[in-house]
Amino acid sequence: MATSQASQSATVITCSTCNYSVTQQPGTRRTICPNCGNFYDPRAAAELRLRRPRQQRNNLDDDQKLPVLKKDEKEKEKSGGTLQSIANFFQSIGSKKTKNNSKSDVENKSSVNSLPPIAQNSKGRLIATPNRSDTSSDRLSPNSRSNTSDLDASQKVVYPVRTKTSNQLRADLQMGEASGKWKALQDFYSTTFDSFLEINAAFKKDPEKEYKSLEDCGIKYDFVNTVYDVLEETPQEIQKLVLKAIINSLLKDKRPHTKDDLRAYLILVQNPQFNNVATHVIFAHLLRQMAALSDQDHHFLVHWLKKIEQKRFAALLRKLHTFISCRLFPPKPQDLPPMSKCSWWIPSATKVMALLNVANSLCNPPLVVYMDFYNKTLDNLDVMAEYYAWQNPSTHPCFTFCQYPFILSIASKRSILQKDSEQQMIVMARRSLVAKVQRRQLPDIGMLFLNLNVRRSHLVSDSLNEISTKQHDLKKKLKVTFQGEPGLDMGGLTKEWFLLIIRQIFRPEYGMFTYNKDSRMFWFSSAPCENYQEFHLVGVLMGLAVYNSINLDIRFPPCCYKKLLSPAVVPYNNPSAQVGVATFTVDDLAEARPSLSQGLKELLDYEGDVEEDFCLTFQASHTEFGQTRTSNLKPGGDKIPVTASNKHEYVKLYVDWLLNSSMYQHFQAFYHGFHSVCASNALIMLRPEEVEMLVCGSPNLDMKELQKVTTYDGYSVHDIPIKNFWDVVLTLPKELQKRLLLFATGSDRIPVGGMGEMQFKITKAVQTEMLPMAHTCFNQLVLPAYRSKNILRQKLLIAVQNAEGFGIE
Repeated sequence: MATSQASQSATVITCSTCNYSVTQQPGTRRTICPNCGNFYDPRAAAELRLRRPRQQRNNLDDDQKLPVLKKDEKEKEKSGGTLQSIANFFQSIGSKKTKNNSKSDVENKSSVNSLPPIAQNSKGRLIATPNRSDTSSDRLSPNSRSNTSDLDASQKVVYPVRTKTSNQLRADLQMGEASGKWKALQDFYSTTFDSFLEINAAFKKDPEKEYKSLEDCGIKYDFVNTVYDVLEETPQEIQKLVLKAIINSLLKDKRPHTKDDLRAYLILVQNPQFNNVATHVIFAHLLRQMAALSDQDHHFLVHWLKKIEQKRFAALLRKLHTFISCRLFPPKPQDLPPMSKCSWWIPSATKVMALLNVANSLCNPPLVVYMDFYNKTLDNLDVMAEYYAWQNPSTHPCFTFCQYPFILSIASKRSILQKDSEQQMIVMARRSLVAKVQRRQLPDIGMLFLNLNVRRSHLVSDSLNEISTKQHDLKKKLKVTFQGEPGLDMGGLTKEWFLLIIRQIFRPEYGMFTYNKDSRMFWFSSAPCENYQEFHLVGVLMGLAVYNSINLDIRFPPCCYKKLLSPAVVPYNNPSAQVGVATFTVDDLAEARPSLSQGLKELLDYEGDVEEDFCLTFQASHTEFGQTRTSNLKPGGDKIPVTASNKHEYVKLYVDWLLNSSMYQHFQAFYHGFHSVCASNALIMLRPEEVEMLVCGSPNLDMKELQKVTTYDGYSVHDIPIKNFWDVVLTLPKELQKRLLLFATGSDRIPVGGMGEMQFKITKAVQTEMLPMAHTCFNQLVLPAYRSKNILRQKLLIAVQNAEGFGIE
């Protein structure tokens, strides 16, 4: 801690961790940096509480007592806010002078990095060997590696004997509820959470073992769950004792950390008390210490987090979401410290959530779905400001949520991608305008758009020619004109063009893609081509769809979108760089070709003589234009038999050949076509599943949600024709509901946010004998007031089943 004289009445202190300076008034002593949350003097803050006798800790002064954690608003108002009391208690610890001066003097003689001596009544603290000299070479360095962060062989941890079981704890709870005598539980909880040593003594499977492996953390999770379940049923006084004990434990933070410390953090972070906003000050300091751990310590925590049962893992995730949301948008701002004094809260919580995200991704199947990591509260932030700060770290070196994209919802990412696309459209339009002016040519409105003029009878060839000749305009707003048809494209013709060209390209006679009946998915044909330009066109189509916020009916397996993000940004100025290649497993293949994947799994599980029974070599067979061809999976593969010892290599090579090697040139053209339009750093934030959702839309078709957001012109929601319309629509099969959506909006795809985000309007028609009509540019349905529900159903089905093209009466 550095101090300087600011005036006669105040001093300026600077944090040694983050170099943040703050003014300190005379007669006060700051212990915690308001910027990063670290102690100005960790040793001094810890010594004031370290080794304090239990009786003295239980008899705290009145101004140090924790508030009652009840939801009674009147009590909160009388006490001035429960959270403020906890904050005052936490921050006043460093300024209180200990009553045991002689003991403090002894502790002040120890070095910052050395371990403290053991008192007679310490109940099993660290014991140093008498012959160990206190030289600098013997001290543990904070920068030492993980294998040196644990205790030396010359040191031994003596754990207190703790034999309480789950059954005994429940029995103590029942006795307390029946008799009102809570001493047994009070003693247990005040002791268990008083230090990291006590926590390990209570929850470690075998205190004599070190448990340094990634797969076994040595924690009795069942007992942890019981302790926390019982804690929620105890009186408020016991819950306050637990919070006091946790504060004691956190104040004794030392570095380097041992595996016992990691176990203690893992146990403390699951405490259900932290669901209460009144405890968020304490929770913030716990999260700060966890976030500040070394990379190797985080590596252990990630693997240990996998062992938490699904219900507890989800509860911990919700706890972190609540913490972040309440800090960003506090329900009662006066109950929380000012944001200027706790700007480190949200980064610490987000970093801890990142550990949970990695642990979840390592589980198969995941403990929770990836969408559970979305924090919908962040949708209310200025996400573009977050994005620009992330893009410019030199001018905005602070924390941004874009550094941890798993927490941003698909709605936020779509908003970033759309606005980033709009900015690129404006830039391209401005460049075209400036070029026209410099050439002294008269500007026209058409130069601001990517104008495609195509014939329905030659849709693919015309589209390919138009796109290839207008490569420089791909990042302009798209407008489509069908030759020989009247009408202006206000969005409807563009959606119809996408729909029709996708249908034609994926027809079997084109030979570009193969269809698998089991998965109902398309995949790239492995047949060699003279020109891969049509695959480039499909990539451009997908890019234009995302760029112009249009959803397509493309049925690619998820592995396709994983390849599109490999890498997410095209290598700069390196056309020969390998792209579209990812690592896949048999499970990935199952999404494209389930029958073949099942056969490979049976081969891996087969325990007989693989070579004699399967008669396989390192070759893969495939069909090209009705003829079966074979390809070697490795050099000389036709002469290498598949055996029990190399079958795993065979399966790995076979999957890689199917999803990478056999169609590399095809997918390379597709990849570059997509990224020629969608070249945005925002793609780095997307998961493959999210790219699929941006391309294809949401899979959830819910007409009731559409009914809720529908507006009316000439009708009201209570009119008989409107009631009849929704009665008919809600009883239609899913396929006909999609046809209706296609008829009215020009697309049968659902937006990313669901049908509740759509704009849909029903307008009253004057003539009652005509069929329903639609203005697809504006998602508008023109509905006559038919006399009966049967007539309405008949007319509506005729309209939706015979609708294609554009015309004006």
